[in-house]
Amino acid sequence: RRRRRVVGARHRTPNAHRTSHTAHRTTFSRTMSAPAPTAALTLLGMGNPLLDISCVDADGALLSKYDLKLNNAILAEEAHGKLYDEMVEKYEVEYIAGGATQNSIRVAQWMSQKSGTTAYMGCVGDDKFAAQMTASCKADGVTTNYMVDASTPTGTCAVIVKDGERSLCAALNAANNYKAEHLNAPENFAFVEAAKFYYMAGFFITVSPESIMRVAKHACENKKTFMMNLSAPFIMQVPPFLSALLEALPYVDILFGNESEAVTFAESQNWETKDVKEIALKIAAMPVAEGKPSRTVVITQGCDPTIVARDGAANEYGVIPLAKEDLVDTNGAGDAFVGGFLSQLMEGADTATCCSAGNYAANKIIQESGCKCPGTPDFKP
Repeated sequence: RRRRRVVGARHRTPNAHRTSHTAHRTTFSRTMSAPAPTAALTLLGMGNPLLDISCVDADGALLSKYDLKLNNAILAEEAHGKLYDEMVEKYEVEYIAGGATQNSIRVAQWMSQKSGTTAYMGCVGDDKFAAQMTASCKADGVTTNYMVDASTPTGTCAVIVKDGERSLCAALNAANNYKAEHLNAPENFAFVEAAKFYYMAGFFITVSPESIMRVAKHACENKKTFMMNLSAPFIMQVPPFLSALLEALPYVDILFGNESEAVTFAESQNWETKDVKEIALKIAAMPVAEGKPSRTVVITQGCDPTIVARDGAANEYGVIPLAKEDLVDTNGAGDAFVGGFLSQLMEGADTATCCSAGNYAANKIIQESGCKCPGTPDFKP
């Protein structure tokens, strides 16, 4: 239930991705679909917008050929260069607006059912994939304020599904080129000033740590709520990414993650424990910036209870059972949990209600193919 999508660099290793993106300075040409923030804007997400290309690999041939593992998310490398074309040519594919943060914001808007409460920023190309994502978000009620890099195609993520489980392999492309200059432009920073809650998946660390810190410090100075996600083990395993995460952490009010990410974080800090509850408590107790309240740490554990740690106490919140025959696709389940959680947090709900909403949203999403919001939610707090 907690599986999350990844964002990465096409045809690069994680370390190469880090060193190369800073050298590639692309001047952004314009902003796509950038109306002024609505008076109702409450939640702003920033991240790596990707168009998911999803297919079912019934016999596992595609997974085997490209050495991809289920329930895993990786950066695209040289060996994956032909994966995307092969999926389109040989399999029945579905295109779905994706990227971890974008998914969570879409789900939060769906759960909220209130016009204009959410917005999202990231970088796309000037192509049909970007237009398709813009239209999808608009249909979902999310205001998009994309930076457009006309020289680079929109990012994509291969989503390969087998027996209801998924493997993710992402090529960031344009999403890799988001620049803080776009965020700092007055018409764009107006979205930051208008919002009260901010959410960013840890994947955005690989793209624009400067943007993360600008928003994090704004939230701190203005008594707003800043939230992040551990997102994937490699964020803690690649030293520059871990360093950026630790720089942002004192400003994080709520940190999300799953159990494997929590254990990897503990390893990065040389904590000699794999107990998820203990790890959540230790992360919650790490220093916060001056003026920030206590940190809350939310760790999902698949079908096991969600752990929420704060102020030296850890509580568990059960998930909604689902028969195996009703499971369609775990892709985006973790993103959906966050979206459901945020939808109630914006309303001032308590932790139990936020977790219930997160579990409700994830339960609905895993009964769909991809992160798609089905009908009108009937969640009752």
